[in-house]
Amino acid sequence: MKLFFIVNPISGGVDKEPFLKKAKKLCDFYGIEFMIFKTTGKNDEEEVLRSIEAFKPDKIASVGGDGTTLFSATALLNSPYPMGIIPLGSANGMARELFVNSTPIEALKDIIMSEIIEGLDMILINNKHYTMHIGDVGINANIVDAYEKDKNRGMATYAKYFMEELKRLKPFKVTVKTKDTTVTANVFMAAICNARKYGTGVLLNDRGNLMDGKFEIVLVEKINISSLLKAGLSAFKDEFYDSQSSQVISTNKAEIIFEEPRLLQLDGEVIGYYKNIKLEVQESAVKFITHRGNTHLTE
Repeated sequence: MKLFFIVNPISGGVDKEPFLKKAKKLCDFYGIEFMIFKTTGKNDEEEVLRSIEAFKPDKIASVGGDGTTLFSATALLNSPYPMGIIPLGSANGMARELFVNSTPIEALKDIIMSEIIEGLDMILINNKHYTMHIGDVGINANIVDAYEKDKNRGMATYAKYFMEELKRLKPFKVTVKTKDTTVTANVFMAAICNARKYGTGVLLNDRGNLMDGKFEIVLVEKINISSLLKAGLSAFKDEFYDSQSSQVISTNKAEIIFEEPRLLQLDGEVIGYYKNIKLEVQESAVKFITHRGNTHLTE
């Protein structure tokens, strides 16, 4: 077997070297040929594809957090190379969503041993960007934007901006068009969901399945602001979902229209301001290494 590691050395502020040391020992012990590619932020997609084509691995391990997972998946779109996830970021929301073992070396063993490979859906945004987890416009996008500009990281920093954003929260008008329906609503957030939960653990879309050829647009129309302000950090639980009133639209293609340009974030990265957002699912676009414990396989 030949194994290729895509490693983001700085994701989540987590040191990857202890894991890589264990991984090298494991591979050497079982005679697995391997190559390690570390991202630098410069021409990473071009360089990783060149390295993969030269090495021709049997499997690829994405080592990092949600951003690394998205980078790896985007690079491998419609390629023959299957990938698995080693959760070594700050939130690891995608890893949890896909039932990846939370212990990195055990996740690596699953990648090596498993022959269960399934297609993961991606969502194409305005024919340019991709998301595989959750994107949104509104309260959370504004929080992510402020969080990215802060030198401090972690849940406490995120919570600080969460509370500040709640205090100045105002609804805005949105129209969603699909081939079957047109919905207009005043919302606090319009979310693009391929998955169910944010990396913080907040449940947003209980219909989410990254393997069903669909995505959901969740229109959050009501938020119990007073209860969330009182809850503080404890708001980052499934109870947040219970305190909101939402419309959920399942589809494989849609357009979201705002009255004025609004800030969009995708998988934790701020993309920019948009008045129109066109969405289309890319079904089974990435080959994913998983196991029978992944309940998405049976949904």
